[in-house]
Amino acid sequence: MAFVSLAVIAGAAFVCPVLAALVPGRAIPETVFLLLAGAVLGPHMLGLIHIDEAVSIVSELGLAFLFLLAGYEINPKHVVGGEGRWGLGAWVVSFLLAWLAVRMAPAFSTGSIDGIAVTLALTSTALGTLMPILHERSLMGTRLGDSILAYGTWGELGPVLAMSVLLSARSSVQTLMILAAFLVVCVVLAAVPARSRRLGNRFFRFIQNRADTTSQTFVRLTVFILIVLVAFTAIFDLDIVLGAFAAGFVLRFIIPEGDHTLESKLEGLAYGFLIPVFFCVSGAKIDLSAVAANPLMLAGFIVALLVIRAVPIAIAMRLCPLTRDVTPHGRTTVALYCTTALPIIVAVTSVAVSAGAMGQDMASVLVAAGACTVFLMPLLAQATYRMVDARPLEAASQVVEHPRDAAQIIREHHDLAKLLAREHKVLTSHGHGDATDEAPTWGNIAEHIAADPLHHRSIDNRIATAAHLLAEDVYENEVDPSSLSPRERRRLERAKLAVQEYRRRMLELHREDDAE
Repeated sequence: MAFVSLAVIAGAAFVCPVLAALVPGRAIPETVFLLLAGAVLGPHMLGLIHIDEAVSIVSELGLAFLFLLAGYEINPKHVVGGEGRWGLGAWVVSFLLAWLAVRMAPAFSTGSIDGIAVTLALTSTALGTLMPILHERSLMGTRLGDSILAYGTWGELGPVLAMSVLLSARSSVQTLMILAAFLVVCVVLAAVPARSRRLGNRFFRFIQNRADTTSQTFVRLTVFILIVLVAFTAIFDLDIVLGAFAAGFVLRFIIPEGDHTLESKLEGLAYGFLIPVFFCVSGAKIDLSAVAANPLMLAGFIVALLVIRAVPIAIAMRLCPLTRDVTPHGRTTVALYCTTALPIIVAVTSVAVSAGAMGQDMASVLVAAGACTVFLMPLLAQATYRMVDARPLEAASQVVEHPRDAAQIIREHHDLAKLLAREHKVLTSHGHGDATDEAPTWGNIAEHIAADPLHHRSIDNRIATAAHLLAEDVYENEVDPSSLSPRERRRLERAKLAVQEYRRRMLELHREDDAE
């Protein structure tokens, strides 16, 4: 029966990327389709997927590989660096807010397992779940992507460590001793291969020489490290996420500069089979009828996640010296992505249900809320980014002041959002979100296009006019915006937008020249 369920899951995993590609702008991540497929095909609806012991083991391996890759992607500075310390502070604030919210909720108690489970769920970030979404949207390696990792790492690591202490049946001293032993095992697993590699001894040369043969020694070493740490957490009743996360850190310590070939092999194994199984099985655990019977609780939990998790992150980014210059829409984007939650919710509700402290219906609602955030938060992050770029408040005030020009004002702000979105895509799809030092400046662009009339044939008149204006320093030296009429000020803004659009085009050409 396990192979039948796995065959159904494999079929769903193959179809889901096709469905995701059909959505305009890929607004819905593939992960959402996997969760939805699991819910529809699972035991609560069509009954085509049966979650027996064999399927559960494959699902847990998928979870382990998901967090192995997540831990491997994380730079140590995201944990202990300047922004990482602010990420820890934001998580602590989220924890305190969640504790107060649960304390005031009549359905839970902060002293019982169900209350602790909900508290931890409200502070979590599904960093492993976010990884494929960040890759899909070319955010990895950008400034916003680095901030998501810095704050999201503590949103994943904090609840896992808190689970080990607060939801353990052992005393706190015993738990801390076990965590210390776990740390020792991690250090040994990291230090021995790293030292062998640094010294170039026979052991590591053997691994490298056989890495691309049928022995696949590097992959086997990685799997060995992963399984050892996951087995340790299983033996001592810790969450396997902790072991998998640590395995990713260990692997990054062994090969700090990365290994593209190894990464491709691990991603093929993980994203090709194991991770889709995890998401489908997670979806299969959701009882949609129970969720439909409690819509207010579902919505309330999602709103609570936004307030408790997103707000402290946005404030921390505003206060942190390293991110103080990030625009409001950038801070909002990071905060919304970090409010995505699922694996920790699945873990803590499973503990609470197993202990008899939480009913399955309640657990289904909480897991469904986590699944909804996987869909909603990345979508809201993308939509909010564009909406803030369009300056809706400024547009509304202009419409109130000049109602006859309402259609033109709205169109201009819509064009603004489109121009900035395209420029952002160019900047963030190559490196860390900033133009290279050799990229042409605005002034050089304007002078170049103003001096070469042949270019006027290939661009629209607005860009040509704006280029002439900028070349003559009209923007900065000759025009006082306060002396212009509202219509003239809007024309000036359109000219500036046109130069931004031309800058985007020039950057694209610059990148193409570099590639050639």
